[in-house]
Amino acid sequence: MANICEDCVCYDFDGELEAFVCTMDLDEDEMERFLRGSCTGCPFYRPGGDYSQRS
Repeated sequence: MANICEDCVCYDFDGELEAFVCTMDLDEDEMERFLRGSCTGCPFYRPGGDYSQRS
């Protein structure tokens, strides 16, 4: 199963870092979950992205 961060509108490519990053201001606990790849229950998660269906 893919990491839900990959489907979030807050997960974006940073050209300077040359990596995908979360664009939200995460606190220490949220950052630890993000770095471990466990974004389940993230309070900032908003489904979307380049290929989302928008009405």
